[in-house]
Amino acid sequence: MNPLLEVDQLEVVLETKQKKVYAVNNVTFHVNHGETVGLVGESGSGKSVTCRSVLNLLPSPQGKVVKGAIRFESQNLLDLSPKQMQRIRGKEIGMVMQDPMSSLDPVYRVGDQIVETLQTHQKISKREAWERAIELLRIVGIPSPEMRVNEYPHQMSGGMRQRVMIALAISCNPKLLLADEPTTALDVTVQDQVLKLMKEIQNKWGMGILIVTHNLGVVAEFCDRVVVLYAGKVMETATTADLFRSPRHAYTLGLIHSVPRIESEEKLEGIPGSLPMLKEPLQGCPFRERCSFATDECSSNEHTLLREVVPGHWSACFHHERVCRQ
Repeated sequence: MNPLLEVDQLEVVLETKQKKVYAVNNVTFHVNHGETVGLVGESGSGKSVTCRSVLNLLPSPQGKVVKGAIRFESQNLLDLSPKQMQRIRGKEIGMVMQDPMSSLDPVYRVGDQIVETLQTHQKISKREAWERAIELLRIVGIPSPEMRVNEYPHQMSGGMRQRVMIALAISCNPKLLLADEPTTALDVTVQDQVLKLMKEIQNKWGMGILIVTHNLGVVAEFCDRVVVLYAGKVMETATTADLFRSPRHAYTLGLIHSVPRIESEEKLEGIPGSLPMLKEPLQGCPFRERCSFATDECSSNEHTLLREVVPGHWSACFHHERVCRQ
């Protein structure tokens, strides 16, 4: 069976009159039917830009896909017209935005916003759509949905607003759900509830999920596979179990070591330095200036290509064998 989503050698440039930023550089990964894939990295790694590229939601006219393909069920989304994309966006592919307060329209009731989505993609009456909106709020665990459907976003807590965003995203039974930092600004308890809700919906409907996050705890609990991004480039990709058990890139190792452990008394390790500015196309490994393993080979594109180092485990690190022994 072909993958549900294939991102193939994607390159995205963000350009203004003052500067040009090479935000995504030759990114390749896929999401299978019923699979959850985590897109991981520091802020500024290109995660959200990659995610938004799938639905052609890049800022206009600054954001441009300059190379590559994004195939959904074998159809290249980059070849579609805006009208064709509109039919897919919200119906075949749903998206949970990072900040529900700014993503929901503050002047409309949450029920009206769900009804609008339903009537855009389905031939149903407003009464049927309203009943479906109440049912969706019930599915995502909002108490008293008959009352909540008449409320405005500002009348709800952050966790409730995020549940409304999930209800909007799944309203048309999409095959793929894009979740851009869905647990940002939520406390740990609500975060766990939101993740479990998404997993329950996935198990019920069999949809694929691409989740963007910098939280490795979320990845360990929620994802089947992981794609590690740094400076808009894929550093490593593997199953979640393999990635945590035996990381094969120095950047992944640094991310794992920077996570606090309750049972450990060792000093928390951080990654020195900061992300490169990305004003020019990448040459070699973009992490080499911050990496303790770096050698002259790390400046070469040839030595830092993403390659399968063990079955099912891909890395762009020249020193992947040294890294996995740490």
